[in-house]
Amino acid sequence: MTVRLVAHHISLRLPIYLQSDRSARSWLAMLAKAAIERPRREFRTILDDVHFSAQEGDRIGIVGRNGAGKSTLLRVLAGAYQPTEGWLESQGTRQALLNISLGFNNEATLKENIYLRGTAMGLRASQLVDLVEPVLDFSELHDKANHRLKTLSSGQRMRLGFAIATAVQHDIMVMDEWIGAGDASFISKAKERMASRVNGAKVVVLASHNFQLMRDVCTKGLLMVGGRVEFFGDINSTLIEYDKLLKSGGPPQTAA
Repeated sequence: MTVRLVAHHISLRLPIYLQSDRSARSWLAMLAKAAIERPRREFRTILDDVHFSAQEGDRIGIVGRNGAGKSTLLRVLAGAYQPTEGWLESQGTRQALLNISLGFNNEATLKENIYLRGTAMGLRASQLVDLVEPVLDFSELHDKANHRLKTLSSGQRMRLGFAIATAVQHDIMVMDEWIGAGDASFISKAKERMASRVNGAKVVVLASHNFQLMRDVCTKGLLMVGGRVEFFGDINSTLIEYDKLLKSGGPPQTAA
């Protein structure tokens, strides 16, 4: 099977909820008004006619200023959001490294959370059984296997989430930034595994503000402006266009 990821003229409109301006003589009156006044719902276009193709061997870096639509596009590519218009064509297994703590259950044990996250990742029951020990070993949390998740520190939770998210090699990797948090003893092997998973993937899509990381990892680049694709080409040309945009101040980034 040929691995590919294609965005066919994708647009995404999401609802936002707005409150009208309130004027009151006291905080109490303002809070009372807020409690009874219903917010107004409006729809905003977050992605607008996004079209590009990623074939086997492509490493695509997504760049753009804050609010340009990068993270939203990653979530569409990962399958978390369904496009309002257009469609996503995906062939091959996908894994998203966007929020490695997403989907955890604080009241469940570490072992139970490994099963929960593994199931959400689409792994089979036979794979889940073989996943537990390697995840606990990599995260260095074997002695806490039957502890509730809420007893872990933030660093331990990060280690567990990363170990689960990268436990299995996938054809397509969708990533937001690079591993760069946690204690020093864990970061080194986490970076090594990340590099291994990226090298083993057939398609990689990475969003970052780090120009050097983009040059090291990516072969192509996609510049987002206001929810639209402003430029798509080789990574060096894309970064040149992005640098021009940053120096000029550029148009508003947030989609209308």
